[in-house]
Amino acid sequence: MSDKQPLFSAKNLKLITSPLGSDNPITVQVLGICSALAVTAKLEPAIVLSISVMAVLAFANVIISLIRNTIPSRIRIIVQLVVVAALVILVDQVLKAYSPDVSKQLSVFVGLIITNCIIMGRLEAFALGNKPWPAFLDGIGNAAGYGLILVIVAFFRELLGSGSVFGFKVIPEAVYKMGYSNNGLMILPPMALITVGVIIWIQRSRDKSLIESK
Repeated sequence: MSDKQPLFSAKNLKLITSPLGSDNPITVQVLGICSALAVTAKLEPAIVLSISVMAVLAFANVIISLIRNTIPSRIRIIVQLVVVAALVILVDQVLKAYSPDVSKQLSVFVGLIITNCIIMGRLEAFALGNKPWPAFLDGIGNAAGYGLILVIVAFFRELLGSGSVFGFKVIPEAVYKMGYSNNGLMILPPMALITVGVIIWIQRSRDKSLIESK
């Protein structure tokens, strides 16, 4: 009798869906906060960084999973850093080639993916102990959960701080004539932290198990 599970079994699907809510890397595990503060003043760089993290984490998880039985325990962190660094360099070069403007906006933050706690956390906690396919799904799920928060924060910061979305003005001029003005505080880093705090408050008020488990 075969013990193989379907590629998208309930267990595997949970690897994708859980980080979107009850096990979100930012709002529950409180990881990756630095980039959430730094790149969410506008929506476009937040989306690009989210996709970049997804590519790095998914493929790093797969690579580490494939070679996990051959990595000496004493140097596993070094091996993981080398794999992540190589993938980050590749992503950085692709961005510079195909989206140079966004690459300039992200500045050093693409390179700092190497130090993102979510990346190393998933390599240590999951990829080292699981097969490539679940490791891939775990990478996609955690990066998607991370990206979801970045996109939500960036949407509200750009909308309320600049009156635009993706650089396009969405608040009618008539609203400004009525006395409305953009909230300049929203584009400052502290407002990113406050916005994340509001998301955490809403999430925990809706899911009491997150409070009880702490």
